[in-house]
Amino acid sequence: MNRRPVIIDCDAGQDDAINLLLAMAAPAELDILGITAVAGNVPLPLTQRNVRFVCDVAGRADIAVHAGSACPLLRPLVTAEDVHGATGLDGVRIVGPVHPLAQQHAVDFIVDTLHAADDASVTLVLTGPLTNIARAFAKSPASPAKVAEIVLMGGAMREGGNITPAAEFNIFVDPHAAQAVLACGRPITMIGLDATYQVRATPARRERIRAIDNAAAQFVAAILDYGERQDLTRYGGSGAPLHDPCTVALLLERDLFSAKLCNVAVETTSSLTLGHTVVDFWRVTDRAANVAWIHQVDADGLFDLLIDRLHRYDSA
Repeated sequence: MNRRPVIIDCDAGQDDAINLLLAMAAPAELDILGITAVAGNVPLPLTQRNVRFVCDVAGRADIAVHAGSACPLLRPLVTAEDVHGATGLDGVRIVGPVHPLAQQHAVDFIVDTLHAADDASVTLVLTGPLTNIARAFAKSPASPAKVAEIVLMGGAMREGGNITPAAEFNIFVDPHAAQAVLACGRPITMIGLDATYQVRATPARRERIRAIDNAAAQFVAAILDYGERQDLTRYGGSGAPLHDPCTVALLLERDLFSAKLCNVAVETTSSLTLGHTVVDFWRVTDRAANVAWIHQVDADGLFDLLIDRLHRYDSA
């Protein structure tokens, strides 16, 4: 099997961290060229620290971590400590980290890495605001040609929003960056709230993870327990949604997901619906499709995948 070269760009809160552990448990499938941090769930000093801590948990000293944009393109930063806690990883004890921070800025790393790559060869996995990617594409207009696919967590159609009634958090934080990335002309798969709310960490699923006797699985179990407490307060129901791990899961087992080609645009001017993703699911306009919009997920299959990969840390 050919390893897929990937850059993971994230605002490492809790579900980003689980996504990173899933990716780092797939060395045969994914060649992680680097991980870049952006401000989002918490400010940049914490997101880059959290990425490095997750690398420590995974024992992956080989992966470079780069800090990127501390604020969106045009708007003040909005963060989500009310969801992820003051550290971004509330629910676990953060030690260190030992893993170093690379000196190169994330945007420059993305540009240089894509410049050195073959055309249509690198997959971008994006689980935070899209500021770093928009800045990289603006700095180097030749960069998108090196991208094979963009897989991102963001947006919503029928589910409305989780930061405003109309907007999902990642897109709301930097809607101008999101619109720029959606216009880049490369294949994009978008996993929004309509899909991720199907992937719930129910008590039975959390118990399966808690039964795995290694540090990575116990880290995930603690995060999911914290998320359960937070989301019961906000939404009710049983089990916090597992948003960001859908991205790497899609790369590992695409058959778990159902997609439809759609045009997706982002509202960037309205004070009422800023950051809303307008998904032309039924093709009622003549706007060209620019996104494979995920609308269905096999949640049982996704948790089976996650649990299988967490078991692989047993020998680490």
